[in-house]
Amino acid sequence: MTLTLIIIFIVGYLFITIEHSIGINKTATALITGVVCWTIYALAGHDVTEVVEHLGEHLIEISEILFFLIGAMTIVELIDAHDGFTVITDRIASRNTRTLLWIISFLAFFLSAVLDNLTSSIVMVSVIRKLVRDPDQRKVMAGVVILAANSGGAWSPIGDVTTTMLWIGGQVTTTNIIKTLLLPSLVSLVVPLTILTMMYKADTEASVATATQGISRPYVTPEARRDRRLMLAVGLGGLLWVPIFKTVTHLPPYMGMMLALGFIWLISELIHRDKDEADRHRFSASYALSKIDTPSVLFFLGILLAVGSLQATGILRGLAESLNESVGNLDVIVLLIGMVSAVVDNVPIVAAAMGMYDLQTYPADAKLWEFLAYCAGTGGSMLVIGSAAGVAVMGMERLEFGWYLRRISWLALIGYLAGALVYLAEFWIKE
Repeated sequence: MTLTLIIIFIVGYLFITIEHSIGINKTATALITGVVCWTIYALAGHDVTEVVEHLGEHLIEISEILFFLIGAMTIVELIDAHDGFTVITDRIASRNTRTLLWIISFLAFFLSAVLDNLTSSIVMVSVIRKLVRDPDQRKVMAGVVILAANSGGAWSPIGDVTTTMLWIGGQVTTTNIIKTLLLPSLVSLVVPLTILTMMYKADTEASVATATQGISRPYVTPEARRDRRLMLAVGLGGLLWVPIFKTVTHLPPYMGMMLALGFIWLISELIHRDKDEADRHRFSASYALSKIDTPSVLFFLGILLAVGSLQATGILRGLAESLNESVGNLDVIVLLIGMVSAVVDNVPIVAAAMGMYDLQTYPADAKLWEFLAYCAGTGGSMLVIGSAAGVAVMGMERLEFGWYLRRISWLALIGYLAGALVYLAEFWIKE
């Protein structure tokens, strides 16, 4: 049974990584892999009652993550439906390339900590499209957005799905993960950004689009402007409230996310209650729910089910023991995990690591979990296909794999290693 499970998981994982080549969506592969793994476990002569109990335990953990993600995605879509992000982006006015790179990068860095790295990268690339006309300049800025979004998501419990998984699983706590990873994550962005800006002359100007060049801003009524600000404030405030809610009540994070979603849903209903049904629909929560990335949610379900089967059968525990014997140094293992996440999806990698190492041996806020959150979050920047943010930007700006490898990957690697050294130095100082 063990060999069969491993083979099916590897084959399923292989199909996920080459989804674009074979034309099969990774969500379908993940769902099939997850269910088949549990089916084999159930049919391999084990007590079915025990198998169902294990499945129920894992499903509770998985559901918490999925409900959290659905709530966060819906809140972001509601803000976007009201053009709430333009409140931030309309204030970017610089023409200097260096300055614009830093502004765009830091906006993506901090936005991804509140939203998520995928959403923030989409928002910032949309901003770049409005600001910069030159395709080459825009591609470089889009590449930097990937670095910034992944670095920004790593240090926040609601910024990157892998950090969120560790937070919901109890491996890290809100205050500690922010305190320990903010500086390393910032370094992983600032170092490559500094190198990149040195390549431009100080007076280099970006080819900025203006109203005289055919791009004009549509008129916005005072009511619409008020709605934008209100929805942005309520949405971002609700997302920031979630970690506080968990700390105060000790309830699971998805409860705070559902509360935040309920409030912004209520606000959207109240401010549009006087409009007719047709005008009100695109501002409604039901419309926002139809816009969320449901395939990604189902992908997480499938892949987490598959990893859960490996954990329930003890395969992951054996893998952890083998790695400890062959590599020995846990820091090196985690550093390699981050590099592997540039090639394959970081969600199953982190899920596997959570199954390999238990909370009894490595309690909450242990070095292993903190370093894993950093490496898995930022490691994906080393290849354009290594993160959801990279794949999204790749599609939006038509970034070629080879171009990214030549222009951005080496910068991302330098930043990744620099941030890792800063974290290890921080830990050494604390000791």
